[in-house]
Amino acid sequence: MTLLLHLADFNERAWADRFQAALPDIRVVTRADSYDPAEISYIFVWKPKPEAFDGLSNLKLVLSLGAGVDALLRHPRLPELPIIRFMDADLTQRMSDYVVANVTMHQRLFTRFKRDQQARRWVQLYPAAAWHANVGIMGLGQLGMDAIRHLKPFGYKLRGWSRTPKAVEGVELFTGAEQFDAFLQGTDILVNLLPLTAETQGILNYETFSKLRRDGLDGEGPVIINAARGGHQREADIVRALKDGILKAASLDVFETEPLPKDSPLWEMDNAYITPHIAAASSEVTGVAYFSAVIRDHEAGKPLRNVVDRARGY
Repeated sequence: MTLLLHLADFNERAWADRFQAALPDIRVVTRADSYDPAEISYIFVWKPKPEAFDGLSNLKLVLSLGAGVDALLRHPRLPELPIIRFMDADLTQRMSDYVVANVTMHQRLFTRFKRDQQARRWVQLYPAAAWHANVGIMGLGQLGMDAIRHLKPFGYKLRGWSRTPKAVEGVELFTGAEQFDAFLQGTDILVNLLPLTAETQGILNYETFSKLRRDGLDGEGPVIINAARGGHQREADIVRALKDGILKAASLDVFETEPLPKDSPLWEMDNAYITPHIAAASSEVTGVAYFSAVIRDHEAGKPLRNVVDRARGY
């Protein structure tokens, strides 16, 4: 029984050494090692190359390093096997850290005061308390629910929008396309934590931005935070909205093309806050522990966790 690591943009050897220590009875190999494809039982994958699954005739499971699996599902030769996505407490906490940091930054009118600082302008505008700000969370899965849990103690008015009905105490809830506009119209800070599917592709666009609440955040205007997938956003629309005031600011951790091209106008905009897809980075320590447990459970015939629903796309 052999575990193959196929991890673009990651140090496969470092991950392999940790997996080997955690699973001493299983052979662990990387793409650089010599192995027979027919011996591979499990593949641990991120951004798979076209040939990633070739010859893996005895594969049992596909293990995805990311919580998002949209790129994996688009692979033309992805086998019809269960896919397990990565979702653990460490990754979830990191995402909530990012969301809380950016929500509070925008609620405190950071862009306004940054511009005052650059102009050496002393204007004592006092931001309203958190309970005057409406924070809308798009996506009420594990990440969205944890973000809500972390935001609640600050006193924000919380709103949630999801594909299917949810019940969340203390949160105003909206469901489906028919309630999307109503959700947007009462939202000051829009946080996207949706999975990327055909229905959510490009959902962060100029039309969406134009429906956000205009008189919140002390009249400064709405902001967006995207920590989900680059495919959710139309960056040309974000640039346009930031320039003409439809959006006051944007915090972006993901992009249509990564790395973000050097000629993107977003780099130059003082109301765009850019991070290089690090909001919820996967940890070697917790990732190895999580997927080692998945493999051991599968070998013991126990139920699998976080199995991707291919029809839904997550």
